[in-house]
Amino acid sequence: MKSRKEEMDEQAAAFSKKNPYVSVLFIKFTKEIISRGFKNYSVNAIFERIRWETDTADADGKSSFKLNNNYRAWYARKFMERYPEHDGFFRTRKQISDEKDATNLPELTPEYYAHSE
Repeated sequence: MKSRKEEMDEQAAAFSKKNPYVSVLFIKFTKEIISRGFKNYSVNAIFERIRWETDTADADGKSSFKLNNNYRAWYARKFMERYPEHDGFFRTRKQISDEKDATNLPELTPEYYAHSE
């Protein structure tokens, strides 16, 4: 049986494959902050910078770019796996999702939420 961690990893990997520029920007922005002398930093700040740098308004004036917060830990861990010299740069917690069963539910997207006008 698949774990919740495996399920979330699959979702993040599928998103990354569909949006390869997110990984490029994640690496770029992380390396920039490392070059400024930081020994650790917030993955949240990196994600918000990606949003800031890439988002545009659609015809209704709403965000046209969606970057799921659930992917933060996945991107942080992938960065540290790819660049082991920076292991620990992002502080991570034990993944208890590895001990939980997969939900087998579709990933929630903005369409699942009612927008107030």
